[in-house]
Amino acid sequence: MAEIIQKDGTWVFDGDALRLTPGRDKNVSLFRKTLGELTVPLGALAGVSFEQGKKSGRLRLRLRDGADPLLHATGGRLTEPHDPYQLIVESDRYGVAEYLVDEVRGALLLDQVPADPVDAYLLPGPSVPLSVSAGDGTASFDGEHIRLEWNWKTEDAKAAAGARSLTLADIAAVEWQPAVGLENGHLRFTVRNAPTKAPAKYDHNSVELWGFKKDPLMALVAAAVQARLPHPATATATATDVAQTRPQLPSQAAATEDDHDALLRRLRELGELHRTGVLTDEEFTLAKQAVLKRM
Repeated sequence: MAEIIQKDGTWVFDGDALRLTPGRDKNVSLFRKTLGELTVPLGALAGVSFEQGKKSGRLRLRLRDGADPLLHATGGRLTEPHDPYQLIVESDRYGVAEYLVDEVRGALLLDQVPADPVDAYLLPGPSVPLSVSAGDGTASFDGEHIRLEWNWKTEDAKAAAGARSLTLADIAAVEWQPAVGLENGHLRFTVRNAPTKAPAKYDHNSVELWGFKKDPLMALVAAAVQARLPHPATATATATDVAQTRPQLPSQAAATEDDHDALLRRLRELGELHRTGVLTDEEFTLAKQAVLKRM
């Protein structure tokens, strides 16, 4: 077992997983303290490194793409104080940090853990229920339902619409974006069949964030929801399967149908597919034109 204890936190590696516990020092961010202890299985790791400095060093973990719903929901935008996969190491503990790195790397080699992306989350995400107030509203999630409530700072038209209640089935995607410079951030829920490009200030499915202390806590809500949505790899595979099973347009077909009767049958098939909704209006029009040209 390898263990390093610092003011910034404690990392313990037992050969199968890394347990990351945030420190209680006043410099440890509110986000990391609220997130609490993380257990990262060896199979979720893509690598580990240690960077030395004159006064302090830094341990960094690199996770496999798709392993952590928190990293997916935040898009890697958690800044350094809030990143749970970094640990500040004091200069007198450099040797311990290097030993931990060697132990983790050795285990990765021994278990032949690949560094390529995964198709299922290997970390569970933040525990629920949870509720966070920041920016122009409060976001609550109980594992099945999301509730957005507004405060006195909310834009009038948005507040007048009242609180929002969404289920997981309503959500196509979730994103947390921090405020950067003059640009405000947001916690945004993309609702199925209702995409919008409206700024978070006016979007009833978004909480606008202004860069205050509690803003990063909204990333916990994003990660908890993301952990319960279909994994991105699954969604991509499903889209590919649907594309492969859709009826081929005549221009895509490998075989040609020069026979006049065959083309007439094809027109009837296309009409039936359009009538039942398999083909969109645009797809049907293009397909019909292609067949008529060949006739």
